[in-house]
Amino acid sequence: MGRIFEVRKSTMFARYDRMAKQFSRIGKEVAIAVKKGGPDPNTNPMLRRVIQNAKSVNMPKDRIEAAIKNAQGKDTSNYDEVIYEGYAPHGIAVLVVTATDNTTRTVANVRSHFNKGGGSLGNSGSVAFMFKHVGVFKLKPEGLNTEDMELELIDAGLDELGEDSEGNIIVRCEFNDFGSMQKALEEKGITPISSEVEWIPLNTVEVTEEQSADVFKLIARVEEDDDVQQVFHNMA
Repeated sequence: MGRIFEVRKSTMFARYDRMAKQFSRIGKEVAIAVKKGGPDPNTNPMLRRVIQNAKSVNMPKDRIEAAIKNAQGKDTSNYDEVIYEGYAPHGIAVLVVTATDNTTRTVANVRSHFNKGGGSLGNSGSVAFMFKHVGVFKLKPEGLNTEDMELELIDAGLDELGEDSEGNIIVRCEFNDFGSMQKALEEKGITPISSEVEWIPLNTVEVTEEQSADVFKLIARVEEDDDVQQVFHNMA
């Protein structure tokens, strides 16, 4: 019985850690969004996107409001988004998106994670050209006709429309069309489950199962860093 309890306890703590990481990430995104566009989501599309994503991971409303309020404080940390590029083992390209108030600390930590994981941190531009910067919107399928949507969203910059493994509708657009797509969906009364900015590899690299384990070890190490928001790679 004690053994079962230990397993359950371990699972519970893992879930808590994952939720804490998500809430921390969103808190930093709120700070960046408020800094760029102000605290009113009605006039700040970036903040509206962050709030949608906060709801998608069940972040309580009072915590979202507190994050917005804290972002307006004079003593709050001033976060900036910084992207680091490098290679994991076996030639896999990696992009690391961070939100940091101390780039000296962050670059040192990220470089250390790469080195300890058997990879190497590169210069700006060393691997970004291997990826496409896109906006990704996840929508509930109920009441939506994908054929009609495809025609209606072309003018907003629709690049690709499909489904994920859970049956949700996935809308992709160029990064520069993110605001236009967000506005088009809002005008149609569609509230996304989530809306993200992602880096999609233009080509992927095949690796063995053993090699992929090496890559995932490095990625897991990087993702544990408090300054890291997202990690993208070109492994198949």
